[in-house]
Amino acid sequence: MSIQLRFAARSDVGLVRSVNQDSGYAGPHLLVLADGMGGPAGGDIASSVAVAHLAELDDAHGADDLLDLLRTAINDAHDELMARSEADPELAGLGTTCIAILRSGNKLAMVHIGDSRAYLLRDGDLAQVTEDHTFVQYLVSTGRLTEEQAEQHPQRNVILRALGDSEGEVDLDESLREAVAGDRWLLASDGLFGFVSHETIAETLEGVAEPGSCAEALIELSLRAGAPDNVTCVVADVVDEDGPAEGDTTPQVVGAAANARMRASRGGSSAAARAAALTASPAETAEDDDELDRPSRGRRWVGRIVATVLVLAALTGLGYAGYSWTQTQYFVATDGAYVAVYRGIPQELGPLRLASLHERTDLRVDELPPIAQDRLTTPITRSSLEQAEQVVETLRDSVPEPTPTPDDETPTDGESPTDGRSPGRSPTAESSSPDESTTGAG
Repeated sequence: MSIQLRFAARSDVGLVRSVNQDSGYAGPHLLVLADGMGGPAGGDIASSVAVAHLAELDDAHGADDLLDLLRTAINDAHDELMARSEADPELAGLGTTCIAILRSGNKLAMVHIGDSRAYLLRDGDLAQVTEDHTFVQYLVSTGRLTEEQAEQHPQRNVILRALGDSEGEVDLDESLREAVAGDRWLLASDGLFGFVSHETIAETLEGVAEPGSCAEALIELSLRAGAPDNVTCVVADVVDEDGPAEGDTTPQVVGAAANARMRASRGGSSAAARAAALTASPAETAEDDDELDRPSRGRRWVGRIVATVLVLAALTGLGYAGYSWTQTQYFVATDGAYVAVYRGIPQELGPLRLASLHERTDLRVDELPPIAQDRLTTPITRSSLEQAEQVVETLRDSVPEPTPTPDDETPTDGESPTDGRSPGRSPTAESSSPDESTTGAG
């Protein structure tokens, strides 16, 4: 039995933020969700760049090529983001989460990085397919927190891996699986699952049949729950290709990527506006009807138009705010053997250094767990002093508790059973912020 996808993508800016940094894409062969981070002129660019590089893959491919194609597109996006960040201090710290599913016949290949999620509804049971690359998930995986505690943890959205966040190879989770007729897939940013329970998401996915209406319903639930964050949903049904044809097969782009094309997403001033659908203009469609009648060539043409438009859009609209803007930023890095907070950004323009030491803390780097020490090899950027101080406190909390020795178990007179080191919990990367951070910003 051959299958096809019925799909929809929807996005909303949320109730607090003025910029949608999420981007979503849904097409006959490809589903993508990217949640950008890195400030008002960074996160939306980052997620758009990720979608741009992946959109061209929305075409028929051999099953053996799927993961290689996804991996190459993701790494190309990462390289572009790193180059942008190095070339423009305003974009320092930009990055994005990314989930992409590419279909070939009955095979689905998926790559994932960050804290956006993929869910699978099969036979009435909803399963979270991806594992969050977050500090809190690390604590859960190592037995330091329960799932219930993790839901309320103040650092639950602090991510450890992201696209474009730091130099080096992209560390992706990859999988290849069967596409089963009757399955329903959901890709979601944290603006949904951070405010709507797993049970309610499951009930909505099972109860609302049409993918677009289902995605709309999920977003409305998030907004009614007071979601301050951007919220984006991509819903796709796996259906029997031999059955009746249903739904539009035109690729859909939403969120920052759609806004960059000067077409409104669901977000902005209207929470009820429909998501933008990417369509060719009448002139483009009439240019070569015979060519567009061939599905494979037509889909490749649409994918390349998407990629070209998004890349061009990502290159526009950026202004250099100057030295004064850099001095509103902060980052956490090392100062010799200690953790320190710096004002500015970790960049230099010729002889001009754009950062100065704000505070050298009493927290020693060698007291931190290895994963936290590794994270400090690159600066942890933040958009305010308060957020930078939260990063320091999170690092401080990660200092392991000292292991008592036999001599310590029964203190003698006048001796303390501790060695004077402050207790901690576990390693982390950084702390989340409302608008620009390494949390899923959109």
